Amino acid sequence: MNFSKHLFILLFTVVLFSQKAFSQNYFTITGTIKDSTDNNFMPNATININYGQKLMLADAQGKFKFTVKQGELILVVKYVNYLPYRLRMIVKEDTNIDVYLKEFSSNLEQVTVSSKSSDNNVKRPLMGVSTLNIKDLKKIPTVLGEIDVLRGLQMLPGVTSVGEASNGVNVRGGTTDQNLMLLDEAPIFNPTHMFGLFSAFPSDALSSFDLYKGNVPSRYGGRAAAVLDVSLANPSLTKSKAQFAIGLVSTKALVDIPLIKDKLGILIAGRLALNDFLLPLVSERLEDIKAKFADGTAKLFYRVNNKNTISFTVYNSVDFIQTNILGSINNINSTATQFDYRTLNFSGKWLKIINDRLNIQTILVSSKYAPQTILPELNSENKVRIYQDIKFKQVRTNINYTKNKHKIETGFDATYYDINPGELKPGTSAGVSAIKTPMENGLELGGFLEDEFDLTNKLTVSAGVRYSYYATFGPNTFRTYTAGEEKTQSTVLDSTVFAKGALAKSYGGFEPRIGINYAINSESSIKIGLNTMRQYLQVISNTTTPIPTSRWKSSDINIKPQVSQLISFGYFRNLNDDVFEISTEAYYKTTSNIIDYKPGASFLLQKNIETELLQGKNKSYGVELMFSKKKGELTGWANYTYARSLNQVKEGSGNTQQINYGNWYATNYDRPHTFNAAIVINQTKTHDFSFNFTYSTGRPFTVPKAFIQSNGVTYPFYTDRNNSRIPDYHRLDFSWNIYNPKNLNRKYKGNWNFTVYNLYGRKNAYSVFIRSTDRVSNPYKLTIFGAPIPSLSYNFKFE
Repeated sequence: MNFSKHLFILLFTVVLFSQKAFSQNYFTITGTIKDSTDNNFMPNATININYGQKLMLADAQGKFKFTVKQGELILVVKYVNYLPYRLRMIVKEDTNIDVYLKEFSSNLEQVTVSSKSSDNNVKRPLMGVSTLNIKDLKKIPTVLGEIDVLRGLQMLPGVTSVGEASNGVNVRGGTTDQNLMLLDEAPIFNPTHMFGLFSAFPSDALSSFDLYKGNVPSRYGGRAAAVLDVSLANPSLTKSKAQFAIGLVSTKALVDIPLIKDKLGILIAGRLALNDFLLPLVSERLEDIKAKFADGTAKLFYRVNNKNTISFTVYNSVDFIQTNILGSINNINSTATQFDYRTLNFSGKWLKIINDRLNIQTILVSSKYAPQTILPELNSENKVRIYQDIKFKQVRTNINYTKNKHKIETGFDATYYDINPGELKPGTSAGVSAIKTPMENGLELGGFLEDEFDLTNKLTVSAGVRYSYYATFGPNTFRTYTAGEEKTQSTVLDSTVFAKGALAKSYGGFEPRIGINYAINSESSIKIGLNTMRQYLQVISNTTTPIPTSRWKSSDINIKPQVSQLISFGYFRNLNDDVFEISTEAYYKTTSNIIDYKPGASFLLQKNIETELLQGKNKSYGVELMFSKKKGELTGWANYTYARSLNQVKEGSGNTQQINYGNWYATNYDRPHTFNAAIVINQTKTHDFSFNFTYSTGRPFTVPKAFIQSNGVTYPFYTDRNNSRIPDYHRLDFSWNIYNPKNLNRKYKGNWNFTVYNLYGRKNAYSVFIRSTDRVSNPYKLTIFGAPIPSLSYNFKFE
């Protein structure tokens, strides 16, 4: 009896202490996974615990439950087509976690890997990556109330433009065509409407956009300066919505419809601008301009199952501009000059998730950009047309693998170019002869491998390499010239005819890309980056900003590809629990085989374009300072950039083979000092205010050194190119968004947007041109927006 009693007491004591020990070392973690937009449950979401020590799926109501040992917990929750949820915490007790997942439309390899997205600037090894929140972009002031991705980017350090009506942006000393601009993987060769006044990207349908101006991931190739990757939002699979906007410039609409719940959805967005009668009110310079544009996009998304998704995107853009300012084009007697340019893009993606660590994405792209100049003949219904186009077709496969803190990406791509450089179609005109320049055909191949990993607890590395190969094919005829001599008709050594499909010339090389991040502590880090890129396709233009009908030219026997090499260094710090961010980046970049033009060059319908061009080198360097406030009633940023961009061109010893006698000279987009500030005041739920201020050094332009008089006519004499500067640029903008608080919880929501562009009416110079009379130089300033430009728009949506 006593033995049994003692045994019972012993067993009870063992069980009691074992339960107490268990309770001290293990705790229960529960939670629910929901969609962040509609709070719907996320069944079968994947839950990864402590780097794969335990894997599980949420139940049909999105709930999960597991037991974990006391200490650090790393939790990663994933769901197809949603941003991963990442959490690092110390487990001390039973805990309930509510997980809200956000949809994303970009590639899985672009998803952040840090536990908090606001820490990316400190923790990731990539430098020169700029991202603007779409909601913030909609709050900051814009010209005539048009939300504009490119103008938003110009408020960031290292991004400028040559003027208010410029076609594209210049990034860290690069030309506009050195930027690869993608919309759902398809290239946008002309990213603006109305000669640069407005962006061609459909802002209402966007989910995100990332600008890579430093360390460019190895999956991107084909440009020498930067990559702008813009992603459309994926259609909702659960809830319909529609939104509309009526403004002074355009009318916009967006419809998002789930065709089959949880399976198939479509998003359609469009914009139409027919209000060119308002242009004279904006600027007297626009009085004789007639301009209309439209763009539209549609995206179909199909979730086959939890491991396969398919999406298709189509984008179409149309512009028409007419001006009565006539230039001499092949001596055609026309009554006006009309520009018609169109973009038609298709892209398709198939994402296959093999397991939690491995996925494969296959992308097919077709793009066509077709600009033409239309010349209505005097006293005739005939229209002479100068047509050109560029056709782009690409297939790409990305493989992403994650294991033991390694994030590996590899793949290949193949791109085919079919370029019509120019073709004059006389129509029924008897006095105009047809002209056709030779077609250009090229194939670009690329293979890439990249690994992002933690070398130590403080050192993170992103090491990648890309190999690119380019080949140009016949049918075409290429001329060779005497080495060291100017390329002219008299220095032609030989002409070689290449049959269709015959290889004429090829180029290639490795493009290493390295980013290193050293964490000083949890809030600050220093980074070093190296980047090499090759560009085989470029715009040929002798204007400050390439016009829509500027000629695209591929590398061939006489035109070498551009090769850029960038080294950058930066310091990054987050303050006050990531409320504030500060950063300093310095860079130095060299680019070989840059293209410039001979004095008096003419590119239109030129069959042997190399006789009008010169190639040289560029050096660009600068320092970028950035301060931003991410949270609170007052948010925004301020930045200062000191940057220089200089060219040197000396192909030979003759004056016609050099620019500025072979000395370094400022490029058209060299603007040493730039300051930007953007402030958003989130006053209440009923309204918010925002201000933009920007200042920059005036860009270079060329003034004559002297004047020559002949037969009573005075002609300017030019020596040095870009030997002066236009006046400095500065501008203040204001925006006021007004919301109806009664609509916050209703299906119908609407808001007013009031904007004043150029608040204090600064008469900024777009360009300065010289008129000479009796050997006297008279400079004249061209201003696009010389007064405050108010605008009002109304936006409303149904959910």
